[in-house]
Amino acid sequence: MSFRSNEVCFPSKLSRAVEEIENLDAMRSGLAASLEGRTEEPTMQTMKEVCRPVGMRAMQLSQENGWQVKQIAKKYRNPDHAPDNLHAQIALAKFGQEPDLVGFWDRETINGQLGTRYYRRINVEASCLACHGSKDSRPQFVKDNYPQDLAYNFHVGDLRGMYSVFIPDDVKQSIQDAVNS
Repeated sequence: MSFRSNEVCFPSKLSRAVEEIENLDAMRSGLAASLEGRTEEPTMQTMKEVCRPVGMRAMQLSQENGWQVKQIAKKYRNPDHAPDNLHAQIALAKFGQEPDLVGFWDRETINGQLGTRYYRRINVEASCLACHGSKDSRPQFVKDNYPQDLAYNFHVGDLRGMYSVFIPDDVKQSIQDAVNS
């Protein structure tokens, strides 16, 4: 495992972001493990029990901390998870080229705010293949509800995507903006 930093500002905020994302990834992994050994095809209810809590926790982290937390992937199911800028595209490419790279941060400007963005890889686990395996074996609810789905044909160990946490330099202002909107 290796972590890299381009310019490290706010060490305590960055270490907290890393810790929260590690907890989020452990949550994802634990929920996905609940699919192991099941013989029935996953349903929309399965997605609500396994995938939705991770997204909800990311939203909660954003609101509580004034961060922008999201999942980003090149092969996404939800268009909201598409790379949102050139930095995200470069980060995905970097993870693709460096399988041992777990995370890194970079200085970026998003929506006019300068800040630090932490990227953390998400790898495909065996339990993920129930919904992200071959295109033909995807559950019916995925085929029905996601006609533009790109999140298939993965194998164990593949790069699934990444978590992104943007921490604005002015977090206090960001929290106030989030509360007021």
